Amino acid sequence: MMKMKKLTSLCGCLLLSMCMGVGAMTAPLSAEAAAREKVILDADMVDLFDDGIAMMMLAESPKMDLKGVTIVIGNTWVETGTASAIRQLEGIGRTDIPVYMGVNETVRKDRFANMKEEKRIYGRGHDSHLGASGYPQPASWQAEYRKNYNDEPVMNPQKEHAADFIIDTIKKHPGEVTIVAIGSGANLAAALDKAPEIAPLAKRVVYMAGAFFCEGNVMPTSEFNVWIDPETAKKAYRAPWKEQIFLPLDVCSKELMSHDDFKDLESRIKSDRFKAMWESHYATPMFRKDPSFKNYIWDVLAAAVAIDPSVILESETLPVDVDDQYGYGYGQTMGFRGAAPEGAQNAKIVYAVDRAKVWKMVEDVFNKL
Repeated sequence: MMKMKKLTSLCGCLLLSMCMGVGAMTAPLSAEAAAREKVILDADMVDLFDDGIAMMMLAESPKMDLKGVTIVIGNTWVETGTASAIRQLEGIGRTDIPVYMGVNETVRKDRFANMKEEKRIYGRGHDSHLGASGYPQPASWQAEYRKNYNDEPVMNPQKEHAADFIIDTIKKHPGEVTIVAIGSGANLAAALDKAPEIAPLAKRVVYMAGAFFCEGNVMPTSEFNVWIDPETAKKAYRAPWKEQIFLPLDVCSKELMSHDDFKDLESRIKSDRFKAMWESHYATPMFRKDPSFKNYIWDVLAAAVAIDPSVILESETLPVDVDDQYGYGYGQTMGFRGAAPEGAQNAKIVYAVDRAKVWKMVEDVFNKL
């Protein structure tokens, strides 16, 4: 009996020692993982520039833990955006990053049907982009994948709705989650409608959106991501987030991709998958035809700021709001240097960034394509 007790005690000591050893070996890895910034990318996804590159920057950065990609209407229908996100994540071997389908309609139900008349009456900007309103809603994300890539997907989107994923992730990690919002405000608004308590629990929201002290792009005063669904943008921007950072046209219009940049990035792509995307990108024939052509990198700037806030060189913190009244200013974003409307929240409006830091992140992604 005494021998049995000694044996049991010895086994217990050995087991404890083994557990302590395993803990000691894994502790550094856990600390490293904990140090990475938890982030959700909320995007109206397109291939490569600009949403796709922003996604891959976040996925590949050693500083970031991309918890998931939520797809929202905007540049594309959710079906197209989902197919695009999945295709690109497969291409970089990150099928571990889940994709969630989100809101696929605007608040104003007749929004798309009336856009031509809206532009006729209220004026049009220099950019003719219509996003999802410019083509019919696809039958399914699988149909879009097969049509656009002539292939079968390896991964599938999650069953959970994007808004629920945003809510669950923020509540699971209070004070730790950064949201990079580079599409319309519809997913964030849906999450806030369902669980308004999440706003102060998030770490920050970084937007590519707005035109505060400059002209718009799709309309004389409005930027596309806001103009496509101003009501949801207003709801998102008025929520009591701890911190909001905007990369608006005020800075995006200054940060351009030149013909030399285009040729350099093109030379870095090795895989057939991404070469095909590069060839089918709307800007590629323009760069090839006209050496003076330049393109914007909008959403890339939001991802860069999330990865490294020191990218910001010039900014101003002001109360911000959105004009959601249907008329000349529909979708206009405003920053108030004087008295602000009741309910407007403070936000950091970025005016200048460190291009060298941003471009290094872009090059790092292209070196892996």
